[in-house]
Amino acid sequence: QVRLVESGGGLVQPGGSLRLSCTSSQAHFDVWTMGWYRQAPGKEREEVARMTSNLRTTVYADSVKGRFTITRDNAKNTVSLQLDNLKPEDTAVYYCNSAPTQYYSWGPGTQVTVSS
Repeated sequence: QVRLVESGGGLVQPGGSLRLSCTSSQAHFDVWTMGWYRQAPGKEREEVARMTSNLRTTVYADSVKGRFTITRDNAKNTVSLQLDNLKPEDTAVYYCNSAPTQYYSWGPGTQVTVSS
């Protein structure tokens, strides 16, 4: 079974930054559009960013546009998400997966908490 591993989360003050990473030893990210998702307590999981396999196209949710940046390195089979100017409403567990269809089982995610 393909296992996705997210890392880089933590506790940060409003206005702070974090960099999340996602990798897998079994998946072949270069085949798919890859995305980052998040799930806040009591809410449904939502997609926040995606990037095509050829790195040419990125799409962001309106709530994170201008603050989050998705990148990927197909050679290293990694997808990253730079989170800047974080807000308390960004608090959630963040996950990666293919997009818009999730072809992989969900990994454990990484917790991002924005609080003063």
